[in-house]
Amino acid sequence: MGKTVNKMAYKPVGILLGVAAGALAGMVFKQVWKTAAGDGDAPNATDEDRGWGEILAAAAIQGAIFAVVKAAVDRGGAVGVRRVTGSWPT
Repeated sequence: MGKTVNKMAYKPVGILLGVAAGALAGMVFKQVWKTAAGDGDAPNATDEDRGWGEILAAAAIQGAIFAVVKAAVDRGGAVGVRRVTGSWPT
C-alpha cells in the first residue's frame, strides 16, 4: 500500500481512536481524582471555592493521563494497522 493511500486509510481510524482515547482518559481521570482527592468532582478553573493548587494539580494530572492514554491508543492503532496492511501508518 502506498504512503498516500496508507495515510488516507489510517485517517478515519486515527480520528475514531482519538475520540475513544479522550473518553477513556476522562473515565480514568475521574477515578484517579476520586481516589486521590476523596472528591467526586474535579475542580474547574473557574470554581470560585477551589484554590490555585487544587486546580493546577487537577489540570496536571488530567493532562498527564490524557497524554499517556492517547499515546497508548495511537501506538496500538498503528500496530493494528501494520498487522492488517503490512505497513506502518505515516
